[in-house]
Amino acid sequence: MTEVAFHFNAPDKLNYACRLLRKACAASAQVVVTGSEEDLLVLDKALWTFDASAFIPHCFADAPETVLSRSPIVLTHASALNDALPHHEVMINLGQTLVQGFETFERVIEVVTTQEEDKALARKRWRHYAERGYSLVRHDVGQKKSANEKPAPH
Repeated sequence: MTEVAFHFNAPDKLNYACRLLRKACAASAQVVVTGSEEDLLVLDKALWTFDASAFIPHCFADAPETVLSRSPIVLTHASALNDALPHHEVMINLGQTLVQGFETFERVIEVVTTQEEDKALARKRWRHYAERGYSLVRHDVGQKKSANEKPAPH
C-alpha cells in the first residue's frame, strides 16, 4: 500500500521541492512531481539554477520517450498523471487537490506551506487518505528548520 507523507510548514513550496528533488537524485530515486502548470514551469527553471554545483535532471511528461525513460524526475500536471509514466516510485504533490492515481506510487509526498488555505486543503487530503487506511507520516518542516538554526549572537 502507498505510504503518504505530509511535509507541513514549508516556507516556500518550490524551494523545498528543489531540496527534496536534489536529495532524491542523490539517492537515485525516481520521482514524478505534480502541480499547477504555472508551478511546474517555475520549478523547471528553478531546477536549472537551484544549485550551481549540481545538476538535477528532469523533464516534462510530454518529452520524447527516450528522454522520458532516462529522466529520474518527471514534471506533470495532476490531470495528466497516467500509467504511461516511466516510473511510479515517488510522487511529490505540489498542488492543493488530491491527485487521482496516487495509489499507483510506492510513496506520496504532499508539500504544504504555512498559508491557512493550503493547510485547510491539506487537512482534507489527510482525511481522505486516513479514511482509506493509508499509512500517514507527518513532517513539520518548520520545526526541523528552527531546530537546526544557530542561536542569534547577543
